[in-house]
Amino acid sequence: MKPLSVVVFQCDRKCVESLVRSLHTHFRVVNVARDFADLKNCIPRHRADTAIVDLEFAALDDVRALCHEFPSTSIVCTHRLADERMWSDALAAGAADCCASGDVRAIVLAATHTPHLPHSHAA
Repeated sequence: MKPLSVVVFQCDRKCVESLVRSLHTHFRVVNVARDFADLKNCIPRHRADTAIVDLEFAALDDVRALCHEFPSTSIVCTHRLADERMWSDALAAGAADCCASGDVRAIVLAATHTPHLPHSHAA
């Protein structure tokens, strides 16, 4: 079944544009959050199945709080310098995955998998 909604919170405008185009083929609704407060409002407002969160804009404590506050939303983290340690830390915070922000394919794969299952797409 096609997930209904995703919220994207990314710092790189080029990445956002590319990601939004790709996500539209997998989600019925794709929303872009302007800041962290907007992200926290968009998740319940759009009943987001997935939120894609840039770790350059949000700390791991923010990810942990999102996972706690929105347990039915899968959180996929991104960072331009994502590595195994960041992936491990993001999963420990409750994220479903952590991908390099420029790897649109990996982000889309992580976003479209069953929520709350760790994936192996880390950079």
